[in-house]
Amino acid sequence: MSIFDKFRGVEQRLAELQAEGGRNPFAVVIEKPLSSTVGLIEGRETLLFGTNNYLGLSQSPHAIEAAVEAVKARGVGTTGSRIANGTQSLHEQLEQHIAGFFQQKHCMVFSTGYQANLGMISTLAGKGDYLLLDADSHASIYDASRLGHAQVIRFRHNDPDDLHKRLNRIKDEPGAKLVVVEGIYSMTGNVVPMAEMAAVKRETGATLLVDEAHSFGVLGPNGRGVAEAAGVESDVDFIVGTFSKSLGTVGGYCVSQHPELELVRLHCRPYMFTASLPPEVIAATMAALDDMKAQPELRTRLMDNAARFHAGLNKLGLTTGKTVSPVVGVVLDTIPEAIMLWNTLLSLGLYVNLSLPPATPDHHPLLRCSVMATHTSDQIDRAVEIFREALSRLPAAA
Repeated sequence: MSIFDKFRGVEQRLAELQAEGGRNPFAVVIEKPLSSTVGLIEGRETLLFGTNNYLGLSQSPHAIEAAVEAVKARGVGTTGSRIANGTQSLHEQLEQHIAGFFQQKHCMVFSTGYQANLGMISTLAGKGDYLLLDADSHASIYDASRLGHAQVIRFRHNDPDDLHKRLNRIKDEPGAKLVVVEGIYSMTGNVVPMAEMAAVKRETGATLLVDEAHSFGVLGPNGRGVAEAAGVESDVDFIVGTFSKSLGTVGGYCVSQHPELELVRLHCRPYMFTASLPPEVIAATMAALDDMKAQPELRTRLMDNAARFHAGLNKLGLTTGKTVSPVVGVVLDTIPEAIMLWNTLLSLGLYVNLSLPPATPDHHPLLRCSVMATHTSDQIDRAVEIFREALSRLPAAA
């Protein structure tokens, strides 16, 4: 038996996907970004509606210049983890900036957002503890549950009553109870009912962690996310997120009022055994954060664009989530239909993400679209028109 035999099923399915559509949907190459909203794919200028670059800051001139200056002054890497030689003054500055932005006392910065979830959740909820997860949680959250060895209890998606019921069942059991929810769920764009979840946390005495990966920079008067938007920041024990969405760089963070967060550094394996972020990324991230704070109009424009795109797709008769957010998931009936539509969209000059079961919440395939503040109204309307044209080419529409 070969060590690779376990991958034969994936190999066969990938071959089927390429036979059905002519492309490997998981190996699309953006040959060159021409702007935050347009890239060169297969030699064609293509509208980018699948990048998570919500504020368009991956192309920020301020952030680019900051990265260049940091490289010149400090080199390209740290060559060590944060608890060895990998902490430079820039890392401490970034942690202070992020903590200050969130009005929290403590911050840990991770090398990726995935590691932020993996590290915090697995360290906080260990053997003998209870980890209560929304059923539609991100893969990084589920991976963290396996690393931490806590007993996992899933509650129905965005259902605070179900969470309350499940917490009541274990109220007399020893062990900590950590509840994990997301601000905006990455596949569907659904927004968590944060005020109701916070009320359950208060009533039961559980600990609450919110992953603001897709809501940081998007929701709230200052862009702090869904907890700020709902007015319940004081009820949240830990806020986790990433720089790779709204700030356009890479890395993750956790902020908290709990001083014990400083002790977590010495217990968190994904933090302890990973090389720290390079100087240019740190510098670009701080510059992008400054841009975000200085331009609150970006959030307004982003949500206006999201509403315009959401309404346009609904007018075509497509099924999307009910909540308007920068993540717009188009739910389809069959995998062949999804593959054909995705391929046609790309051929017509529109890039979105293809998501297939079992990675999708309800086992339906979907086309995951993400909107940016930097999309123009014309680009939004053009994307909707491309969807209309692609739908007309499907066999069922003939």
